Amino acid sequence: MSSIVVFGAGGTAGSRVTAEAFRRGHRVVAAVRRPEATSYLPAGVRVVTGDVTSARSVRELAPEADALVVAVGGGERALWADAARTLVTALRELPDPPRIIHLGGGATLLAPDGTRFLDAPDFPEQYRDSALGQADALDCYRSSADGVPWTYVSPPPLEFHPGERTGRYRTGGDHPVTDAEGRSALSYEDLAVAVVDEIENPRHLNARFTVAY
Repeated sequence: MSSIVVFGAGGTAGSRVTAEAFRRGHRVVAAVRRPEATSYLPAGVRVVTGDVTSARSVRELAPEADALVVAVGGGERALWADAARTLVTALRELPDPPRIIHLGGGATLLAPDGTRFLDAPDFPEQYRDSALGQADALDCYRSSADGVPWTYVSPPPLEFHPGERTGRYRTGGDHPVTDAEGRSALSYEDLAVAVVDEIENPRHLNARFTVAY
């Protein structure tokens, strides 16, 4: 059994990671900005007010945790890099820091020509700020997280929606995992399965990995 703090546990991805971890018997703390709006989380999950961009909040929740899951969204570009920097700085103060599991963007993955999907000329403008923010967070972990264990998880760049929990998936590195038809797809439910699997059996320490069917 692990102790897992999920920042952004009220969101689409975070709520599924919270439920998946809880159903497997882990101790789960749901860290959200509005605890009163999380009645849909499993009974037994401890819900607290938490902000991953607040060093004070991270310091309060980190010491008893084995993993800190970052599943925040819906903000401006600076949100994700602020979260990464706050976590890395605060966790360096601990003698045995918990592992960061950052749910990042699929647009930061690389196309066959080696360029990021977010840099494509036809990338949707309405998603560009969040994609750039997630890229900033990945850069932060790769360049400044010495001594702090982290893992960055990317879903597919396009076909990623709520759906069925199948419990199956494949993993890759910086390029999307595709099937025989070149399709890369995943449900939020199976992303949660992959995240909790990674917490239970670390395979991608201080690295990014991606997940798809």
